[in-house]
Amino acid sequence: MATKSNPGPIILDVEGLTLNKHDIRRIKNPLTGGVILFGRNFQSRKQLTALTKSIKQVRSDILICIDHEGGRVQRCKVDGFTHLPAMQRLGDLWMRNGVGASSAITAMKVATACGYVLATELRACGVDFSFTPVLDLDFGRSGVIGDRSFHRNPEIVYVLAKSLNEGLRLGDMANCGKHFPGHGWAEADSHVAIPKDERSLKSIENDDLKPYEWLDISLASVMPAHVIYSKVDALPAGFSSIWLQTILRQKLKFSGVIFSDDLSMEGASVAGDVVQGAQLALKAGCDAVLICNRPDLADRLLSELSVAPKKFMESSMRLKKLFPKGESQSWDELQKDAEYLQAKNILIEMGFVR
Repeated sequence: MATKSNPGPIILDVEGLTLNKHDIRRIKNPLTGGVILFGRNFQSRKQLTALTKSIKQVRSDILICIDHEGGRVQRCKVDGFTHLPAMQRLGDLWMRNGVGASSAITAMKVATACGYVLATELRACGVDFSFTPVLDLDFGRSGVIGDRSFHRNPEIVYVLAKSLNEGLRLGDMANCGKHFPGHGWAEADSHVAIPKDERSLKSIENDDLKPYEWLDISLASVMPAHVIYSKVDALPAGFSSIWLQTILRQKLKFSGVIFSDDLSMEGASVAGDVVQGAQLALKAGCDAVLICNRPDLADRLLSELSVAPKKFMESSMRLKKLFPKGESQSWDELQKDAEYLQAKNILIEMGFVR
């Protein structure tokens, strides 16, 4: 029988295609608030649906997440899932035949269709939430971002992200803008290095921050970058109260959830070991911290992390707002749904999916 409490501040993964006893123990821990799924957790729709159901049977208040953007970042690629385009293709569509209203409107429609198809297909298999969209600007410098970005122009990024977010909303899924304040300028990959961005705060505000500013209350959650913006703070954004409190919360008036990026990444190493990193991230303003692909480190966090009761409840209340509002359709029901078929047909007609 599922237990229910308040979701905690740790988002962790599970080891395989089904839950083992260690997964169940970790999910039951009151510090756990979510499970993030990866490609290794997906074999088929039937298996994925069984896995998500078994997670909810352990804890009904667990947010089941996935990093599913389209392009090269898509965890579910077979067995009926639509392989969505890289977001850069939507920006290219906007610019087709020069900047014009017709191309822009078409790109917006495609972005909304992408969001709707993404959300409804995942929801039909029991996934609650995806870490998307990427709001980074494409300066042509970052290989890890690259075609995951909509465009270099912050106005185009804002409009297309807003359109994609509307598709997610219609599919009963919240959104997550990443990687705040922007990973597009830093050349190093924070998975394996410690990227630095030496631009001034004014330069970042005039460019990278604009999508966050303009999306305003339609942005449900944010994931900061493991990038050091040396003119602003010596710590990466995800561990910096300047970025998360002074700029994001106070200046931009953001009231949604702040997730840390994966604490096992090299870009997080400047914050110390995993427990020190998690404590620093939560103190700086994160509501939840991710620990991926390292069950040993997840166990350390679950046994050693200390969270003040007030902080726990404030973050838990925010996390609850990301949960779907209603029941999802089954996959078979979805394949007969007129809105889903219309959205998928838009993608087919534009040549983005087969």
